[in-house]
Amino acid sequence: MLLQIKSNLFRIFLTGAVLASASSFGQEKTIQKIRKNPKAPFSYAELSVKEGGKWQNNEYIGGTFKNVNQLTIPAEHTDHSYYIRYEGIGLENNQIGYRLYLDWRNATDIFGKKVNTLVLPEVGQDGFESYHNDASWGQDILKSGRTIGIGSYGRYDEQNDFVETFKIVKSTIVKVENETDQSFATIDYKGWKTWGKAVDLQSKLTIFNRDRFVKVDLSVSEAISGLCTGIVAFKDIPMKQKTSKNKKWGYIATYGAQTLAKKEDNLGMAVFYPIENFSQYVEAKSTHVIVFKKNKNASYYFLGAWSQEPNGIKSEEEFYKDLDKKLEILDKDNQL
Repeated sequence: MLLQIKSNLFRIFLTGAVLASASSFGQEKTIQKIRKNPKAPFSYAELSVKEGGKWQNNEYIGGTFKNVNQLTIPAEHTDHSYYIRYEGIGLENNQIGYRLYLDWRNATDIFGKKVNTLVLPEVGQDGFESYHNDASWGQDILKSGRTIGIGSYGRYDEQNDFVETFKIVKSTIVKVENETDQSFATIDYKGWKTWGKAVDLQSKLTIFNRDRFVKVDLSVSEAISGLCTGIVAFKDIPMKQKTSKNKKWGYIATYGAQTLAKKEDNLGMAVFYPIENFSQYVEAKSTHVIVFKKNKNASYYFLGAWSQEPNGIKSEEEFYKDLDKKLEILDKDNQL
């Protein structure tokens, strides 16, 4: 009996060791690992909230930021609540950074980087919206307005020609994880109501330790129509659409002076989507929209390419050459 108990305890210990090893790349350990070799390829996912303060209506007063791995969004939280650092989750690698607002807007924004080292842990620490200003590391470069920004998700309301975001949700739970060569955030939206019956939606956003793209996997509790993604549309910036040779994947993309940085600044944005799940393209109010077929699942990729990125893409020709190469890879391998 004693030997059996010892054997069981050993199994439990061994299992715990495996689980601890599998989850060892948390935010702080990932930061330390990256900073030991700052220019090596890395990926990083971040979630940082205030503690030690208090809620006053929809605003969090006082407190200091602390990184957390998981969060249930408080009922008081909305845009400009000063509770979540840079208002959402962060995803970053050597080339680019993104953030997704964890409030009703649910837009994805771009942090353009002038350096190839880690920047997100310092963003928003010296003032809630300081990242809108030009800095040595870069800045927030995308004006998403009342759109889903780049590559976020919502539900297209055909009657009103509008992408509905997450104004009515019972609860939102977010979790970030860092692994050796990829980092991701998983967001569970419970009771998301647009029109008709409320559904649950889970999204997983994965950034890798290479290139600029993010993979998005959406899963809905029951099949719905109108599930969509897209790119914020700017006046006088044309949209291009292309389908792969074997008609397996397509992309929509824009390139031009469409940033919050200097006037002559250029940015390319793209969304890659599988043709088998594609329903229609719509140019809605301020958004280029990809609408998926009525379904319970959707997966796609999005990316941004900033002209001020070190050794990055500097011209429209280079940008579309890069997209076409990725389209060929997707056509062949069904993944990037």
